[in-house]
Amino acid sequence: MQKGLACVFADTKTMTNLIFNRNEIAVKKRIALIGIYHESNTFISRKTNYQNFVDSHLLKGADIREEYLHAYHEIGGILEIFDDSDMVIDPLLFAEATPGGIIENLCFEKLAGETMDLLQARGPWDGVMICAHGAAVAENLSDTDGEWLARVRKVVGDEVPIVCTIDPHANVSKKMVGATDAMVAYSTNPHLDQRETGIAAAELMLSHLRKEVKLVQSYCPTSVSISIEQQATAEEPCAVLYDKAKEIEKIAGVLSVSVVLGFPYSDVEKMGSSFIVVTDGDLDKAVELSNSLGNYLEDNRHLFVGMKVSPEDAVNRSRKLDKPVLLLDMGDNVGGGSPGDSTILLKEILNERDVNFFVCLYDPEAVVECERVGVGGNLEIFVGGKTDRWHGKPLLLKLLVEKIEDGLFRESEPRHGGQVKYNMGRTIIAKTSNGSTLMLISKRIPPFSLSQLTTFGINPETFDVIIAKGVQAPVAAYAPVCPSLIRVNTPGVTCADATQLSFEFRRRPLFPFEDWE
Repeated sequence: MQKGLACVFADTKTMTNLIFNRNEIAVKKRIALIGIYHESNTFISRKTNYQNFVDSHLLKGADIREEYLHAYHEIGGILEIFDDSDMVIDPLLFAEATPGGIIENLCFEKLAGETMDLLQARGPWDGVMICAHGAAVAENLSDTDGEWLARVRKVVGDEVPIVCTIDPHANVSKKMVGATDAMVAYSTNPHLDQRETGIAAAELMLSHLRKEVKLVQSYCPTSVSISIEQQATAEEPCAVLYDKAKEIEKIAGVLSVSVVLGFPYSDVEKMGSSFIVVTDGDLDKAVELSNSLGNYLEDNRHLFVGMKVSPEDAVNRSRKLDKPVLLLDMGDNVGGGSPGDSTILLKEILNERDVNFFVCLYDPEAVVECERVGVGGNLEIFVGGKTDRWHGKPLLLKLLVEKIEDGLFRESEPRHGGQVKYNMGRTIIAKTSNGSTLMLISKRIPPFSLSQLTTFGINPETFDVIIAKGVQAPVAAYAPVCPSLIRVNTPGVTCADATQLSFEFRRRPLFPFEDWE
């Protein structure tokens, strides 16, 4: 194994809490449900603040159940299992914000403080279920998930089992694994199995508390960072990793195997791909199996680097493909924290005047200007390219304002992220001079749902080209209507070639930044 892959493990014991009800003693185990969920891109200058969580999902108590009970989200799966058990699940707090820049310290401390206060006030607990992303970074706190998970452990004590779901784009640390008894990652990208992951994690907790198993986990980091372009779990080469994980899960005593692809836009020491194996009390087996997966990835690292299709080539290729063609703007991947206002691919499309396209841009300033002229009004306006220097310059366009909307829409199908309600803020739908459609939004929303178009009367099948600012996540929503897709190597803070970004704190060696014989 290259560079001596480390392994971290944890095991637990159960405890019982007595609840008195109508003068009868009933044995009821109580489980807390909490989550602080963020994917932090350290290359973005704009920080994530508390209001960003409020604007997305900052829920407590019964509101968590109302939002997620029937959703394709891990919380829904957890609630389903415990609601059908002899134990009590108590949702306390779940905080999630759209991926973006690092979290302000005041924001993190407020969220963590609220979470710990609720844990202490409502305890004691027999177990804790946690929904984390695993790639959160706060100011001066590179291992943010490790920090708040360790605080949870300190509050509830060493004897209380903690089971945590994570996104496969997590950057896992020893501190995260050491604070938990089992970590379970989604196994699809786009993430369509989040509810199933919640079910699997809850069943691990139930089995442990019933003394049917003893949770032991091994964590194996690698010297590889898988390119975001190669992280489609149903496509080669990534699919091979999941095939191997499924074979390992068939081995007696193996309870869970997680392929953690990693989040490459985080300049922290823990950044990279890793594997987690949970077994029934057999640490040696967990170590051996997690190391075997790590060895395979390192030995085959050159398969995980991507193709890198330029914007010009992508537009040229799109002419020969079945319509509509989905162009995935990888450098402006909102689901990876990017601003969502890149004009680089749009500029290339505009050179082809006969191409009917759809694109959504985050541009609150342009929204205000369009509202001033009103529906039916015409204006010439600069759009996009206003957040930073990475994503092109503002483009001057002539627009006809067709609609002004509140930006609210819902998703009822299993889609990446598992969310049900979305809010783009004040939204403009406008026509360009060649009849193409431009959507301008005032709150950043990743393109995870086709309802982002259809709710507002936009038919995606009428376009030659749809630009979606993502890499893998939009595929779940758009594949049903887009027979062709191209992942485009645009520049930006989520560029497919992460070696173009300036890292200071990542570990070394780490492929593809460094290689070895």
